[in-house]
Amino acid sequence: MKNSNKKTFVFGKKNYVTMIIGLAFITLGFILMSGGGSEDPNIFNPEIYNFRRIKLAPTLVLIGFGIQVYAILLNPNKK
Repeated sequence: MKNSNKKTFVFGKKNYVTMIIGLAFITLGFILMSGGGSEDPNIFNPEIYNFRRIKLAPTLVLIGFGIQVYAILLNPNKK
């Protein structure tokens, strides 16, 4: 009896590609959220509350997390 210890990955290539796409969405969302600070802390900068930081960036992060969940649940053996 030969005992072959063939190592297999839990996820397939499709899972990893989908995970990378999800990570790209999350990273892009956090990059869009950054910035908008003021050099002088006594001066208010209304750029903090623009569309990009309040609606677009969090939406991209949530979409990225959704893609990550889909990538984990995706069956790699299904053709």
